[in-house]
Parts: sequence; structure tokens; C-alpha cells
Amino acid sequence: MTVFHFFNCALLTFGPHAIYYSATPLSEYDTLGTCLKTAVVYLITALIKLVCLATFLKVTENDSFDPYQELLKALIGFIDVAGLYYAMTQLTHRNISQTHKFQAVGLGWAFADSVLHRLAPLWVGARGLEFTWEYILQGLEANANLVFTVSLASLGSLMWLRKNKPKALIPFIYACAGILATMPSITSYLRRILDWDFPKVVGFELLASVVMAFLSAQLFLACQRRSSI
Repeated sequence: MTVFHFFNCALLTFGPHAIYYSATPLSEYDTLGTCLKTAVVYLITALIKLVCLATFLKVTENDSFDPYQELLKALIGFIDVAGLYYAMTQLTHRNISQTHKFQAVGLGWAFADSVLHRLAPLWVGARGLEFTWEYILQGLEANANLVFTVSLASLGSLMWLRKNKPKALIPFIYACAGILATMPSITSYLRRILDWDFPKVVGFELLASVVMAFLSAQLFLACQRRSSI
């Protein structure tokens, strides 16, 4: 039963990444190399973030919300944006379109994040004798993170690669990208200040991921229509 629970949670956590790759044109254009190179960039970015967090943040005994510390975390979190920028603009990609490029980069980034932050807790905890919903919720959170990351990558492609985007949409593109980049700080505020429990936070993340995916898709399609005119 414990092994069965572990495999169910693992499929929920990592399965959507494989489904996304195989069910979209990413598999047809053989973008696996782009996904893997992006995963390496993510690991390097995560190491840089870890060093910055250990250097600039102080360890507190309680789990209270410190605005100054959270602001530092949010600023350090923008290292992820720099990593996505590097993966999107500096890595050598095969002859793939901009649409497939941002999807491959976002997928590789989200998969590496799930492996780094969720595989070890899943292996240790989900194999326990006592059933818990925590790891199912972590799997749902990983799915929301996949949507957040692909949405941020799509907006990044508009900011960094699309030259002829409508000027009226530029503020909305940057605003949505800013919300996605600061989502960890937003969820931290919900947990520590509003005292939301983990299921409620995951529900918020799932709802927010749907909304942000819709907005990002509309912005990307609007810019695409402009470039085809």
C-alpha cells in the first residue's frame, strides 16, 4: 500500500510533465535537448539562489512574516527570471519556432524544479506507513508550478524575443510577468500573515495558475496576430 501510494503521488507530481511533452508538438520537433539544457541552467540558478539566500537572509527562530526578509527573497527570486532569460536567449536551440522554444524552456525548468524540491520528500514521506494528503497536495502544487513556469516563459519570450509587439500590451505583459515572478512571496504572505493552511494555498495556486495561463495565452496570441499582419 505504501509503495502504491508513493507511485500515485509520483505520477501526479511528474506525470503531467511527460504528458505535456508527448501530447504537444514538442516531441515531434525533438526538443528534449532544449529541456535538458534548461534543466542544467535551472540547477545552476538554484545554486546561485541558495548562496544568496544563505548570505543575505538571517535565520529566525519563529516562522513570522518579515516584510524586509520577504522583499529580499522576492528580489533574489528574480534570479530565476535571469536564468530563464539566459535559457531563452543564449542557449543554442535547434530550428524550432518561438512557440515551441518557450514551451520547451518552461517544461525543462519546471521539471527540474519538481525533481529538486519534491523527489526526496516524496521518496521519504510517501512511503510511510500512515496515509497523508500532504504529498498529493504537493503533486497538485507541482502541476500549478508547471503552468506558472510555462506562462512566465511565454511572457519572457514576448519581452525578450518579440520585437514588434503592440505597445498597448507591453504594460500588461510586464505586470503579468511580475506577478508570476513574485508568486512564491504571495503564497508566503498567505501562509504566514493570513494563516492559510496548505490545502487552501494549493487551491489558490491552482486557481491562479489557470487565470495566469489564460492571460498569458491571450497576450501571446494577440502579439502573434500582430506579427502575422
